[in-house]
Amino acid sequence: MSKTLHHVKITPHRSSARGHSNHGWLDTYHSFSFADWYNPNFTHFGSLRVLNEDRVKANSGFPMHPHRDFEIFSYILSGALTHSDSTMSKKQAEGGTQSELSCTVQRGDIQFTTAGRGVTHSEFNRGNETVHFLQIWAIPWRRGLTPRYHWGRYNDEDKRKGFVSLLSPLKGGVDASEAEEKAAEPTIPGTIAIHADFVMAAGIIQPGSKFEWAVGAKATESGKRKVYVHLPMTKGGKAKIRLDNREDAVLGEGDGAFVDGINAGDRLSVESVGEAEAEVIVLDTA
Repeated sequence: MSKTLHHVKITPHRSSARGHSNHGWLDTYHSFSFADWYNPNFTHFGSLRVLNEDRVKANSGFPMHPHRDFEIFSYILSGALTHSDSTMSKKQAEGGTQSELSCTVQRGDIQFTTAGRGVTHSEFNRGNETVHFLQIWAIPWRRGLTPRYHWGRYNDEDKRKGFVSLLSPLKGGVDASEAEEKAAEPTIPGTIAIHADFVMAAGIIQPGSKFEWAVGAKATESGKRKVYVHLPMTKGGKAKIRLDNREDAVLGEGDGAFVDGINAGDRLSVESVGEAEAEVIVLDTA
């Protein structure tokens, strides 16, 4: 097999190189430096700052804690996770409904928080089974944004047909007006708007099948891109993917890959070469 993107550098980031902590209630892997784990080789990639693969046991979770000046989002792989935050507490004071005071996201859902100038939130597993999810942080294009929360539900059947975009840049851009911020219109319809030159997508690829990711997703003015591909640990090690037809870019579960020197409009092939379907996460950043 021959690679098609000759100008592109692909560097696998093996699961064994990730940080790992097991706190009993939380079993977590860090693709980038986080908490007590620091590796100077893995600090960020473009605006991508954190990618944690977390499992939280039933009736446990993260109590209220503060964040600021990050875009923070979670993609649920299995189970359910209940989110509450300080923006919802303000709605409670105003007599908000229960659905406005917390939000429970399930398999395939994504939830998104702009921490901005300061937010406190909690993430709790109120179900009877372990929740497995990806927690991801991106660096926003400016500090001091107004905190906000959104969530979206995306169908697995759509993801089995091709990559489905989940997040895309706020249409108003870095200089968005207050009205544009409130409207929160994304560049790609049907996605959640993020304050960064950043697109997130997910696809579920059957063994022997191949998807292509259109770099930049026609949602950016930046020609030079960085793409991080992650294969979550969902199939007991039976899922594998190959990037750009390269034998040295075969990823197992828990592995990721830095795709550098790639351009908007390039098409990155992702082939499922394992025994089980592969749920692939693409993080495309300037």
